[in-house]
Amino acid sequence: MSDFLDEIRSRLDGIRAEGLWKTEAVIASPQRARVTVDGREVLNLCSNNYLGLADHPTLKAAAAQAMEDRGYGLASVRFICGTQDLHKALEARVAQYLGLDDAILFAAAFDANGALFEPLLTDADAVVSDSLNHASIIDGIRLSKARRFRFANNDMDDLERQLRAAREGGARHILVAVDGVFSMDGFFADLAAMRDLADRYGALLMVDDCHATGFVGEAGRGTPSRAGVQADIITGTFGKALGGALGGFVAGPQPVIDLLRQRARPYLFSNALPPAITGAALAALDLVEGEEGEGRREQLATNARRWRQGLKALGFDLLPGEHPIVPVMLHDARLAQEMARRLLDHGVLATGFFYPVVPQGRARIRTQMSADLTIRDLDQALHAFAKAGRETGVII
Repeated sequence: MSDFLDEIRSRLDGIRAEGLWKTEAVIASPQRARVTVDGREVLNLCSNNYLGLADHPTLKAAAAQAMEDRGYGLASVRFICGTQDLHKALEARVAQYLGLDDAILFAAAFDANGALFEPLLTDADAVVSDSLNHASIIDGIRLSKARRFRFANNDMDDLERQLRAAREGGARHILVAVDGVFSMDGFFADLAAMRDLADRYGALLMVDDCHATGFVGEAGRGTPSRAGVQADIITGTFGKALGGALGGFVAGPQPVIDLLRQRARPYLFSNALPPAITGAALAALDLVEGEEGEGRREQLATNARRWRQGLKALGFDLLPGEHPIVPVMLHDARLAQEMARRLLDHGVLATGFFYPVVPQGRARIRTQMSADLTIRDLDQALHAFAKAGRETGVII
């Protein structure tokens, strides 16, 4: 044991020495535009709470009512004795919202992607995956026996080359897997072109829409809606715009969902989502489809434009885009961490991202907008970025 722990300590020392050590800010308040860290209130620019629903009274009331009516937990997996009427209602609601046949719930979106590929595909099939897909898609593909093809990020010429190679290689079924939004960069996948290529090569299109469901596209129905296409399979989460708690889903054709319910290991061997989560998720979907949801989407878009323009005016190096994810490029891991520390000193919580979360030399502060942020909040945050940027030499 001592040799083992010594080796682990040595690896940890190496992470620190490379400037790649990650720390966690401890929040002593609800998740919202302003949070309490180290005993003081700071602006929060690094949450996935896009629509500001994480502390919404309607969702809290729905969660409390569901817990009162259906209890604290199920103490079981779904197929033994863990399925409640709320689970079936939420699955039907997700499918209706996304325009697909049915949906299946998972403990997390990571589990949804991890569960998807292995039951559906065999060594006679192929997956064609974008090079910047989320780790959960990569891990899910690794669990399957399907042949793997990778195409350069959002490169339609390379996608066609890989589709052709898979088809000429004799693949029975081909599944194109892609993030609707590449979460480290805030880029949208070119789903219209991907749908066209998938159709031309007789392939299915799967989209992970975790960073889009609820606030992108018509009524927040996601990136396929934004692109004017229909994906065959959509995976998503309740842990970001739809309340910010936990839980994921796969939505798609009825036979796909039926097979996942029979064979998907994270579904078969994980406890059912608790009533508070399912009750609040149902309320979240009602909210985002309604008038308040539209207003919050408009505010989020306004905040994202204002924030991006303000950072550009200060001279920061930004990745282009229009998503509420606005990465501030710093390239060096230590610089990203120092910038994050200075920002916190000036009242802004914004996390540094560096290897292995992003490639070497591509460190950044990934800022994220929320509908809960006010103009005053954004102006205060821009002032903090200006001060921290000058203190670190990032801007003049």
